[in-house]
Amino acid sequence: MRKTIDLDPNYWWAHSWLGRAYEQQSQFREAIAEFQEAVRLGSGITEPRALLGRAYAVSGKRAEAQKVLDELSEVSKHIYVSPYNIALIYAGLGEKDQALAWLERAFAERCTWMPLLRVDPELDNLRSDPRFQGLLRRMNFPP
Repeated sequence: MRKTIDLDPNYWWAHSWLGRAYEQQSQFREAIAEFQEAVRLGSGITEPRALLGRAYAVSGKRAEAQKVLDELSEVSKHIYVSPYNIALIYAGLGEKDQALAWLERAFAERCTWMPLLRVDPELDNLRSDPRFQGLLRRMNFPP
């Protein structure tokens, strides 16, 4: 992603994926900075804002994560906000019931991110939940 950003520093998608890599390495300060840049560059696109909210959540910044959830709730009155991305924030906050409810909604809406459900590390804390396992079965993922 760094090489991509070197080629095009205004490509919000690359900043988002670099932020995800930082987050997986628990480099939260760097992740948040990349997500903030992705939000700035992708003005009006809700995905980087949701990823920023998740980074706030997993780094212990609950108030900031809740603020992002509130913002996305308001924005959703005017444009589509993926329920999968909302679920990522709740999973980051450790609010499993909310995260699973939003994943159910993403399943019902046939959200484009649902094929990642089986492998997305951002949902690892939900994997042992029988409701998550049921969702995987309904999506016909092999055991």
